[in-house]
Amino acid sequence: MPQHPLPVTPGTSTRPALDTDGPIPQQGGSGPAAGLGSDLVGFLSLDQLDRDLFRGWCHAGLPLRAFGGQVAAQALTAAGRTTADGHHVHSLHGYFLRAGDTRQPILYHVDQLRDGRSYLSRRVTAVQGGVAIFTLSASFKLPERYGDRHPRIPDAPLPEELPDPYEPWAAGDPEGFEMSQWRRVMAMRFVPDERQPPPGLNQQLVWLKSTEKLPDDPLLHVCALAYCSDLTLAPTAALDSERPRPLREGPPRFFITSLDHAMWFHRPFRADEWMLFAQRSPSAGDGRGLSLGEFWTREGTLVASVVQEAVLRPHRS
Repeated sequence: MPQHPLPVTPGTSTRPALDTDGPIPQQGGSGPAAGLGSDLVGFLSLDQLDRDLFRGWCHAGLPLRAFGGQVAAQALTAAGRTTADGHHVHSLHGYFLRAGDTRQPILYHVDQLRDGRSYLSRRVTAVQGGVAIFTLSASFKLPERYGDRHPRIPDAPLPEELPDPYEPWAAGDPEGFEMSQWRRVMAMRFVPDERQPPPGLNQQLVWLKSTEKLPDDPLLHVCALAYCSDLTLAPTAALDSERPRPLREGPPRFFITSLDHAMWFHRPFRADEWMLFAQRSPSAGDGRGLSLGEFWTREGTLVASVVQEAVLRPHRS
């Protein structure tokens, strides 16, 4: 499989040229941020300005605040574009420092920290207006054949047996549905939770996949999983007080935004095939919520693990 089906070279772009002095895009409206992100590949594509310098646009997660999952996925894309063929992502650790502005492009500066025989290390700093808004450390490695074990997948109905949550969301909150960008590129099915968790533990099971067929690029599929991992994980910490956004009636009761995000990629997978995202939140307090999750293929293979901490505060009335 080709590693980079969307090649970029200094001074060129995999997307239409960006006019950074053009109209300011509004959330859910027209302009660079919305117009160039018509599909998931577009959401993850970057302009390469120099050997270790890339530029991208992000859509909103909250009004005029760049969606953190897209920032992390674009930073990982930038890191991956500086690695040699054959090395695959095995982990990432990111910190969200400031809210990104959807009205401005984001610059991604890559530091090539180490190129070892088996492992490569990269650090990426996402910058807007000369200020860092996100930092990412990512590690890549050559595949090895050494043992294989993991627990069995949680019991859950297949995604084809579950309703599409976007239909009632569109009917009940058409404005919010239209403003959401990620629902155009990610399919989602919520599993009715009949499990009885221990007191103090929130949990949910969600099937996820991209809505379109993706190119055969391992880096693209990993970045797509990083993107979608930020959709439902942080809100797991608030499940004891409110339902997930597509299932919720009325405005949110909590302000939730990511603080840090870590992922480990265990085995190959395709992000355009259904995966079960098993999520749980063992702790909330001090204005923070901690959530953990695992991704499984429908065949029962554990492919990735993720941990995230987020700001968790009641909305002020």
